Amino acid sequence: MFIRILIINLSFLIINGSYLLFSEENENAGQLSIDRIFKDKEFSSKRFSARWSDDGKEYFYLKDAEGENKGKEIWAYNLSDGKDKPLVKVANLVPSGSDKPIPIDGYSFSKDKAYVLIYTNSKRVWRSKTRGDYWVLDRGSSEIRKLGGDARASTLQFAKFSPDSNQVAYVRERNIYVEDLLDHSIKPITSDRSKGIINGTSDWVYEEELGLRDGFRWSPDSQAIAYWQFDERSVRKHALVDNVSGLYPKLNSFAYPKVGQRNAICRVGVRYLNSKETVWVKSSDDLRNNYIAKMEWVQGAGGLVIQQLNRAQDKNTLLRVDPGSGKVDPILIEQDEAWVYASNEIYWKDNYNKFTWISDRDGWRHVYSYSSDGKNLKLITPGEFDVIKLLRMDNNEEHFYYIASPENPSQRYLYRVGKDGSGNERVTPDSEIKGTHNYNISPDGSHAIVSSSNAENPPVTKLVTLPDYKVIKVFEDNEKLKKKFNNLKKSPVEYFYVDIGDGHRLHSKCIKPPNFDPNKKYPLLVYVYGEPVGQVVRDSWGGSSHLWHLMLAQHGYIIMSFDNRGSASPRGRDWRKASNGKIGILPPKDQAAAVSKVLDERLYIDAKRVGSWGWSGGGSMSLNAIFKYPDLYKTAIAVASVPNQRHYDTIYQERYMGLPGENQKAYREGSPINFAHQLKGDLLIVHGALDDNCHYQTFEKLVDRLISHNKKFSMMTYPRGTHSIREGKNTTIHLYNLMTDFIKSSL
Repeated sequence: MFIRILIINLSFLIINGSYLLFSEENENAGQLSIDRIFKDKEFSSKRFSARWSDDGKEYFYLKDAEGENKGKEIWAYNLSDGKDKPLVKVANLVPSGSDKPIPIDGYSFSKDKAYVLIYTNSKRVWRSKTRGDYWVLDRGSSEIRKLGGDARASTLQFAKFSPDSNQVAYVRERNIYVEDLLDHSIKPITSDRSKGIINGTSDWVYEEELGLRDGFRWSPDSQAIAYWQFDERSVRKHALVDNVSGLYPKLNSFAYPKVGQRNAICRVGVRYLNSKETVWVKSSDDLRNNYIAKMEWVQGAGGLVIQQLNRAQDKNTLLRVDPGSGKVDPILIEQDEAWVYASNEIYWKDNYNKFTWISDRDGWRHVYSYSSDGKNLKLITPGEFDVIKLLRMDNNEEHFYYIASPENPSQRYLYRVGKDGSGNERVTPDSEIKGTHNYNISPDGSHAIVSSSNAENPPVTKLVTLPDYKVIKVFEDNEKLKKKFNNLKKSPVEYFYVDIGDGHRLHSKCIKPPNFDPNKKYPLLVYVYGEPVGQVVRDSWGGSSHLWHLMLAQHGYIIMSFDNRGSASPRGRDWRKASNGKIGILPPKDQAAAVSKVLDERLYIDAKRVGSWGWSGGGSMSLNAIFKYPDLYKTAIAVASVPNQRHYDTIYQERYMGLPGENQKAYREGSPINFAHQLKGDLLIVHGALDDNCHYQTFEKLVDRLISHNKKFSMMTYPRGTHSIREGKNTTIHLYNLMTDFIKSSL
């Protein structure tokens, strides 16, 4: 009897022990940690990436090789028969004398698909891996050959086939070369030996602020190459000091034009392959103070077209270039009292007699149609909403596809409108999730690869037909990730508006603790960006940063964000350009007004425990918050900030603030360093010593200023850190542990 009871009790203990263990596992599954987010990367989403063929009849994608073979292969999916087939197998990528296939970092096909260009061994240049090795695979003979002759490893950039598939052009150490695919001869297109002359790619500021990296274009007939050239020899240099890579410090000095300083001379040249001379485009008499932001060849007799911004960037001139003489003829001029952007959304139609143009001249960002001479203007997308991005025309040139979200600025949907502006309709079905939908539309407009997500659902990627939206296949549903995410202790993200007065309502979002109790008092942490190129109130899968905010909410913090006036929220021209000449002035004022309003309306927020944090422009905003509103914000974290706007680059800062001589007072009032003496709360400033974008120099100047005012603060330098502060072992984990501990102690 006693033995029987003992067994029963042991079983009970075992059962209960299992129950306790099960409960602990559930507890751990529901609780986020920095290791789970950033080290183990448990919540990383899977994505499917593909590119369309020129005719839109198939798409190409990379696939892991099967069996013992390791590496990536290039496959194609044919829309007509619905079958996948390999185009480049791992065996095709093994060079002579090697037993290992070439890793694929990128690839492209010649127009006739006879050749494949393989990009490998890529190296980072500032933001992106744009320097590496290129190999050409002859699909007929299976021969694979490295381009560049005796070029050093990883020195080629932006290699691309000529339209006739006979040659490849590339940049090698700041000069352009053309290599023949039949006789393998290499011909230099440029031969400048000065390190201060750059051909075929860009200087630092054009890459960072105008997105220019690939700096040359083949003509449609393969007879000429148009290219950017930069002369940065007279641009003042900025130095970065690497103190940890060797016995002595390493100095990296590069041309960086700061606000009000001298720019590089930038011009466009056209070199015909049968000529030894470059035809220089006569775009301006002042090549240093005008920016050539975009360039493209137009089929037929269209010639070359460039977009030129004046230094103030309140005027964009579309110019047609005669490639034989270099003479230019203005097609149209886009002007704005604030600023204008160069257009990435020009599509030529009606046998290249018309083109699309983006403008917010009527108060909203809309698509217009112009005749090729810049006349016969027609509004294509009328209405009080912003076209966020024009994507494509369909194959018959009868409709335009574009992204918009008229009702909710945090979301993104696909729309379609007739070429004459009629029949405007939403294509994304109501049955799809509410949130953000990103589209990669086929060249003929018949299909799209769409990735859909929101703050509560990771991306689902699928192939659909257009415009009827029939689902052909699902590439990735991230179902396992969704289940793991749903097991977390969390509250749903709340989206709302904050009325800050004078008719201004900021679109906002809030993350509350999982077991929220309105009768308790919670600290508030505001995540901010606030500059004209960003929007933080987005209903999309947020990745690691969103998960970190959820983790903080699990620890009892309320996390909010507000899109102030002057942010990139699609709410019309006046909203987006409200901060013109007032960067660092109006945005932090709006942020403070929003915080004050939610403190009045939401009594569960502890007014004595309010903090702000941000990165880059958001770091500058957090400095302005705690310096300018010291009685409102108890704490702030500023990562990779710009304490003094005078230290930032010409193209970005002058676009929104003008030249310092014209707006000197605003430059002073918008720079947080000038208000450091007002610091009362807890401040943590973080910077990477090798940040080429927002320089460590201005971080040290802020440190010096705070010391001069005898202010207490915390600081952290990451010796290997660039602007992203991800370089070096455990850097990301260290940074987020640092910020988490600081928030816990200060709030």
